[in-house]
Amino acid sequence: MIKAVIFDFGQTLVDSASGFRTAEKQAEQRLFENISQVDWDDFIDCYRRIRRRFVGNSDFSRIAMWKELFSAFDQKGDEMQLKQWETEYWETVKNCTKPFPETESVLARLKTMFRLAVITNTQGQRGSGTHRISLFPEIEKYLDVLIVSGESGIPAKPDPVPFLLCLEKLGVINNEAVFVGDDWNIDMVGAKNAGIHPIWLKHHLVKRNWPDVEETVPVITSLDQLIDSNGMLNFYSE
Repeated sequence: MIKAVIFDFGQTLVDSASGFRTAEKQAEQRLFENISQVDWDDFIDCYRRIRRRFVGNSDFSRIAMWKELFSAFDQKGDEMQLKQWETEYWETVKNCTKPFPETESVLARLKTMFRLAVITNTQGQRGSGTHRISLFPEIEKYLDVLIVSGESGIPAKPDPVPFLLCLEKLGVINNEAVFVGDDWNIDMVGAKNAGIHPIWLKHHLVKRNWPDVEETVPVITSLDQLIDSNGMLNFYSE
């Protein structure tokens, strides 16, 4: 019997796509202008390769990413400048982030039947307690548990530790919970490895190339597909 519904945050409860696109374009231009004697094609190929590796390792620190980019061209970026750019990067993402249209109504309906939680990776902002979920009290008020993995000694998803910690705090066991997220490797694989039932959200408002995977999990394109007209979960309810 399902007793808890756990969510990822970015691109699951909120849409940050435009913020990331804007922040990345700004970062690319700044970095290119400050790396000497490099061709644009060589620059962008190197940057995107480094960024893919960082993201694949669940490391979202932009300053670490950018330092490695400078190093790849045998150069060194200005530390204070990189810190300022990182701050402005995350401010851009925050300012362009908004809940999906159905988020609050779905959480309100689920809350009457289930315990609710969020497990979200920190995204490299300096200091703790800086995750942008705090900007959305209309979402946070529905949560029984919030885990920011990558902070306070908690490893980032897809490591099973944040999933298991969340279950412990919710007071449920793994087969009594579902996890809803957008990223296959970080969310779906992480949840499965922790024994939690996965539900893959490929939100219709998010424009991205979804990975082609052989394994089958329930797929939804909007959060309201989680529940039926009676507020009951449409998945793993038998």
